[in-house]
Amino acid sequence: MERLVKDKILEYHPDTLQYVRKTYNLDQPGAMDEAIDILDMWVQKQNHFVKKDYSRDYLERTIIRSKGSVERAKERLDKLCTSRPQIPDFFKEFDVRTSLLKDMEITFLPKLTKDHYRVYFARCVGNNFKSETFDAIYKRVIYMLEYLCAHDYSCGLLLVLDFQQMDLFEYLKHFNIVNMAHLINLMLSGYGFRIKGLHIITNSKLIDSLMAIFKQVFSNKIAGRIQVFRNIEDFYENFDRNILPEEYCGQERSIVNLNQQWMDILDSEDHTIYMKNIKKAITIEELRIKDGIRNEHLGIPGTFRSLNMD
Repeated sequence: MERLVKDKILEYHPDTLQYVRKTYNLDQPGAMDEAIDILDMWVQKQNHFVKKDYSRDYLERTIIRSKGSVERAKERLDKLCTSRPQIPDFFKEFDVRTSLLKDMEITFLPKLTKDHYRVYFARCVGNNFKSETFDAIYKRVIYMLEYLCAHDYSCGLLLVLDFQQMDLFEYLKHFNIVNMAHLINLMLSGYGFRIKGLHIITNSKLIDSLMAIFKQVFSNKIAGRIQVFRNIEDFYENFDRNILPEEYCGQERSIVNLNQQWMDILDSEDHTIYMKNIKKAITIEELRIKDGIRNEHLGIPGTFRSLNMD
């Protein structure tokens, strides 16, 4: 792509395209086009892929989320396509306006951080939890991640969870660690999003119990990036207020309005059609090519951008 087009909700810095490409050594003329060509050529050779007509913009964003590595992008696509039939409940048609999420405000903030990260911001304003509530949260997050895959351009994600207005005991009572592990695995290994950090705002005495759960589903590296803020002022000292919603003394629209706008986008005809199409991106394992030489890193045969041997 030559430039980032104006999106319905996502915004960028003037230099985001160049900055992110340079971060992953793909800023030289022709470098990104070459990488996309190789990835597309590989996709066409995968007999077990049902969907092969990915746009060049989609493939570019996949490469960016793979830190500029074409080989890692192959892994991501294969993992994601394999996951859809393995955990189909995550990818079923879903009513993003379900009453199960009436106490949840879930959004990706429009503006990027100064270092070009997209912020996921979620606030819970009630205690009406049950297992179906978490299922609904995960499905909505999947819808949002699919939107990012098709439209966003950033270095990764920064997650913010505001638990100030909720009873953490009720939250933990209905929490299913297996399903959350599936979601995190999809986010990291399937979609390939890089998580810069996780900020949790709460003064609950049960935060240690929640942290123990998170440390089971996140790698040690990401777990080390979790920060807990016992009061909102401490959070402000560690975050750029300019991109925050107005409830957090920021200059952005309210989180209530952003949550509504995201529901409108996810429930739109365009995104509904897109979701129906992307759900076809699955694998048929009986058709997977087995060439007898399974690369330890990829696990699947294909075309390489480069080969370096020590």
